[in-house]
Amino acid sequence: MKCNKITEKRNKFSESIDLLSINQIINIINHQDKQVAIEVGKSLKDIESFIFEVVLKLDDGGRLFYLGSGSSGRLGILDAAECPPTFSTDSK
Repeated sequence: MKCNKITEKRNKFSESIDLLSINQIINIINHQDKQVAIEVGKSLKDIESFIFEVVLKLDDGGRLFYLGSGSSGRLGILDAAECPPTFSTDSK
């Protein structure tokens, strides 16, 4: 499965967020956070297909690798640390 969507770009609604009032800032953040759920909802079929394929591969002895740096890398480590207690996976 290949994703052709641009997922990282400057948000035009928050370009000058540092110049706004607290109320304006939190309203922008709240509105933009809502957009995430809407966009994820548009991709549920693709997400379901991806998860299904990953499960098939894992059941066949495959492994899942996380790659990332900075915050993405730290989130991968956090996910990996949760796998053994949450999903009873092998910690090796």
